[in-house]
Amino acid sequence: MSPEVRTHVNMKPYRRALALPGLRSLLVVAVLARIPLTATGVTLTFHVVFDLDRGYGAAGLVGAAVTVGAAIGGPILGRLVDHRGLRPVLVLTGIAEAIFWSTAPTLPYPVLLPAAFVAGSLALPIFSVVRQSIAALVPEDQRRPAYALDSMSVELSFMIGPALAVALVTAISAQTTMYLVGGGIVAAGIALWLVNPPIREATTGEPSGPAQRVPRRQWLTPRLLAVLALSTAATLVLGGTDVAVVAVLRASGEVGWTGAVLAIWAVASLAGGFAYGAVHRSFSPLALTAALALCTIPVGLGGAHWWLLCLALIPAGALCAPTIAASSDAVSSLVPPQVRGEAMGLHGSAVTVGIAIGAPLAGAVIDASSPAWGFVVTGALGALVTVVVLPIELRRRRAAATTPPPVEADLTPAAR
Repeated sequence: MSPEVRTHVNMKPYRRALALPGLRSLLVVAVLARIPLTATGVTLTFHVVFDLDRGYGAAGLVGAAVTVGAAIGGPILGRLVDHRGLRPVLVLTGIAEAIFWSTAPTLPYPVLLPAAFVAGSLALPIFSVVRQSIAALVPEDQRRPAYALDSMSVELSFMIGPALAVALVTAISAQTTMYLVGGGIVAAGIALWLVNPPIREATTGEPSGPAQRVPRRQWLTPRLLAVLALSTAATLVLGGTDVAVVAVLRASGEVGWTGAVLAIWAVASLAGGFAYGAVHRSFSPLALTAALALCTIPVGLGGAHWWLLCLALIPAGALCAPTIAASSDAVSSLVPPQVRGEAMGLHGSAVTVGIAIGAPLAGAVIDASSPAWGFVVTGALGALVTVVVLPIELRRRRAAATTPPPVEADLTPAAR
């Protein structure tokens, strides 16, 4: 097959998805709107350390307050989106973001800490809303490339946002950067309000209008809980990898190459996400999370030189975006449209909790042993979660052998 034909075949799923009305504009708004959100952690850290003259531990507590608030508030905001619509929630969270970021630079630390928790619980729900809207805009058989594009856009935002925040803090000040980041978040909320992407759409066979209440026991199934656990496991591995990379490079005296190594990791994720969306079959979050975890365990062996570490990271990096995309796709298919906002909020909380656990866990392991063990322990823990989840799918397979297959997303690889 010629390269031209292969390129055409690979691009066809993306062309079909991007031809759907509304998806292209949603993804453009998403990548731009997420940039200030990805810059919040670095910005708050620099503000606490430089402006408030506190240590990194105090900065970590502020970050933890935001994370815990976001994990609690995500499903609640998703439920509000389901029952009240998107725009009222955007107004609520936009006002909360404006109040926090306009006052946070002047707050003393004892007040900033609880304020950060409240701000986290009322954070602009861009990540979950975009994924919910993709499910409304895209028919189920085309969601894989759409969610792959979304995962790649998240990767781009994380490549740009923190680096831009560091540049602004260095060039101006941490306090001014906080105002700029806050302004960017409010602008993102306004842009999303103007675009007003659908949360349920009749053209994809979903009912529009106010959501009918669906009892949680009907949709919060063991299979959905399994996908949420896998999402937490995957981001736990990613959070641990982020810390372990820095520790390995610092131990080898090559900390100056940290940016380059993380950039290669991100590029590998983009390439993996592109390949995932271009193939003509689905891959399960169970299989992808297991592969991500197992590929992460030996990464520390490449710590002797930065370029060896880059090579060791490529297999795991190539699985990052596909794993998150697969879990988003599974959640969108496992729940009824009336509760998809709450379900996507739970998915966002699972992702957030994984990162919040992975980074400090890797740090504690590294402090107690050596940097390479940060990869080993977080990777092994991620693999352990997949082993725990596996019996749920095996029971489903046995039940499916004697009954007609349910109309649900599969946790194991299968062509749709």
